[in-house]
Amino acid sequence: MTRSPHTTGKDVLVVLFDGVLSLDVTGPVEVFVGAGMCVGDPGVYRVRTASLDGGPVRTSSGLTLVPDLALADAPVPHILLAPGGPGTRDPDPALIDWLRAHAPEAERLVSVCTGAILLAEAGLLDGRRVTTHWAYCDTLARDHPAIEVDADPIYVRDGHIATSAGVTAGIDLALALVEEDMGRDVALAIARHLVVFLRRPGNQAQFSAQLAAQTAQREPLREVQQWIAEHPDDDLSVASLAERARLSPRHFARAFQAETGVSPGRYVDRVRLEHARRLLEDTADSVEEISRACGYGTSEAMRRAFAKALDSAPVEYRRRFRAAPVH
Repeated sequence: MTRSPHTTGKDVLVVLFDGVLSLDVTGPVEVFVGAGMCVGDPGVYRVRTASLDGGPVRTSSGLTLVPDLALADAPVPHILLAPGGPGTRDPDPALIDWLRAHAPEAERLVSVCTGAILLAEAGLLDGRRVTTHWAYCDTLARDHPAIEVDADPIYVRDGHIATSAGVTAGIDLALALVEEDMGRDVALAIARHLVVFLRRPGNQAQFSAQLAAQTAQREPLREVQQWIAEHPDDDLSVASLAERARLSPRHFARAFQAETGVSPGRYVDRVRLEHARRLLEDTADSVEEISRACGYGTSEAMRRAFAKALDSAPVEYRRRFRAAPVH
């Protein structure tokens, strides 16, 4: 590949293949194209799509995408984006060979969802910290032990390589790249146009505390899970929850861990943190009020929880990620 003759703007190349997930392609593309619309210059990001032979590909949902060109004819991009989809599970060896040979030439290497599998197969992620769709994190880590796979964040930046979790996380990552290049005002304008929030930090969990943990099989434990979610400010000690489940504390703790995959204490911590974040984002309540409403008791206890989980103070988190001023 050779560089585009243009001297301004950035070339974005999106790799297409049969079985690609259409939203992994269109989400980031809309963000990059939206940047040009916002500033009145469509050349700020020149987006091209390419397949191995330049021919149409069929997405996992049955849509047909017609690429701009063949990969062999593509100029060296500033941003090379590998989307995900079922087609990454058994990729064309020629695609992996092309990525291995040409992807290192890109200034930024980006994957969405299971697109990280393509980059891993090409040996491009060794020694890197990455993420992918939660359902494939274990597989990626098992098949590529030289990669540090983090299952929690919605996206991860490691040097010039950026990987994201499933589907909509690709939009979050693309917005972060635009914000880095063009500033927060442009990224916010795109987010508003797409009717999404410019507020999800990369280290935000891929899904809520309730979804991250499995739902317990036994009714008493499911009721306890629901109680925790609805009463984060209550006494959520193991002894109190065990009494509600009509089990001994020791039996309750073992059963809860076995059926949900997390300890009761860890589950409570996740629920309280999620509830606090939501209140910081969506209300004008003070930090002191929120700390009491979420069961922390004091603002200092909530500050420690935020520092440990998010490396951010509650006040800073609100400043960065509240959707809009509350009147």
